[in-house]
Amino acid sequence: MKRLLLATVLLVTGTQMALAQERVDLDMTAKIRQEAFARSQVMKTLDHLTDVIGPRLTLSPTMLEANRWTRSKFTEWGLANVHDEAIDDLGRGWEFTDTSVEMLSPRPMPLHALPKAWTPGTTGPVVGDAIHVKLESKDDLAKWKGKLSGKILFTDDLRPYKPNEKSDFQRHDHDSLEELLSYPLADDRRTDPAMMARYRSRMELAPLLNQFLIDEGVAATVSISSWNDGIVRVMGGGSRKAGESVGVPSLVMMAEHYNTVMRALERKEPVKLRLNVDAKFLSDANQPGYNTIAEIPGSGPSRDEVVMLGAHMDSWHAGSGSNDNGAGVAVMMEAMRILKAVGARPNRTIRVALWTGEEQGLIGSQEYVKRHIGKFEEPKDPEEKALPAFFRQHKGKLIRGQDWGKVSAYFNLDNGSGKIRGVYAQENLAVAPIFEEWLKPWHDVGATIVTQRNTGSTDHVSFDAVGIPGFQFVQDQLDYFSHVHHTDLDVQDHAVEADLKQASAIVASFVYNTAMRPAKLPRKPFVEN
Repeated sequence: MKRLLLATVLLVTGTQMALAQERVDLDMTAKIRQEAFARSQVMKTLDHLTDVIGPRLTLSPTMLEANRWTRSKFTEWGLANVHDEAIDDLGRGWEFTDTSVEMLSPRPMPLHALPKAWTPGTTGPVVGDAIHVKLESKDDLAKWKGKLSGKILFTDDLRPYKPNEKSDFQRHDHDSLEELLSYPLADDRRTDPAMMARYRSRMELAPLLNQFLIDEGVAATVSISSWNDGIVRVMGGGSRKAGESVGVPSLVMMAEHYNTVMRALERKEPVKLRLNVDAKFLSDANQPGYNTIAEIPGSGPSRDEVVMLGAHMDSWHAGSGSNDNGAGVAVMMEAMRILKAVGARPNRTIRVALWTGEEQGLIGSQEYVKRHIGKFEEPKDPEEKALPAFFRQHKGKLIRGQDWGKVSAYFNLDNGSGKIRGVYAQENLAVAPIFEEWLKPWHDVGATIVTQRNTGSTDHVSFDAVGIPGFQFVQDQLDYFSHVHHTDLDVQDHAVEADLKQASAIVASFVYNTAMRPAKLPRKPFVEN
């Protein structure tokens, strides 16, 4: 009993000592708050990135312009080592300038649709009959062979309208934040054989389908938007890689207009459409894309160590990429501007990275991590090697790079423009009490929680996967997942200025605290297999 009591006392005392050592520079915090709240430039940055430059599809001319412009701003603000880092052979650039779709019969009607990225244009107006076709297997291709020339294929079923059961615009309340503090024990979906089989089947069918559509002389394909209420949610199709079949012009149509066409087809009425898609590939060969990098050099004993922050600068093409992820880019840029403006002299180097290719599978951040921090040995099993890293059952041995021991942490922002309410600790129990101390000066602006939950699907995962502390912030959803995510409504009107100011201040403080603490942030246990 005495040994148990002593161990408990030592544990509690050790935790209290750790917290006592976790000092927050309140003078610097006050300077950060003042600069962020009273002299913010975050909306000015977002405006230029989204309304002036526009959507930034990976490899597009506007993405290259965003690389150039952000470099110029970092240089203007006095950051060091400003440069672009190439990701070779990323694919081919693509852009579209105009799309029109009209129903000519059974009655005239304009239809709202947008092209999938990396699919060809029509080279002028095309008139064709609409038909409903399911092409989900090799058997389907054989069934329709020789029957589709000149046709416009509607490839999804009619979907009955279902009103939203909750508000389109959401902020966290006490209950939802409390719920985030619980840790759900979920199944590992990588072990689901059915999911793996479906993924492999889709990957095998995609190039066959693209070539089949060309060989059959199909005029175009149309699919239904995954969201209702006139919102067109559209991503990629065809192929961005040189030498791969890109298929035929492929569009996504707002659900209510798609259903109008489908009801006419169900009534056995001939449906004739006219469409014109002005879209094109910009090269015949694969081109590099670029991550944009800049630094505030460390000036203390740990100047060779690094604290990183970042956001993906690429977007989809339907809107202006304001919330996904212009907001994250503007916040991370503003955090760096704030730190320079308040005269921060960090112990460790602070490095910001604006990623390319996130929407195509975290390509920019993954390649950065492989090049500088660490990478896993390639699987010897050909089937395993063909899978994305997320689906692989065995990671293999980690080959550590020159920066593996130098990076203290990476902080990411990529869930729209909602204010920060806390941070996901990614199962890093040791970092939780540290972050709780760092959040205390921000309770009055709504940032209060540290949750052990993992959150995925964005660039911090690239760092977390190789054992580097990588974190994403908890944010208010606003209408990110009801209106703007990957849609034509992802424009500046849906960004909230006050929230972006708050987020910029908190990111700047977290980065500064990480750069100034005596030791690097603790790392969670790292298991290789």
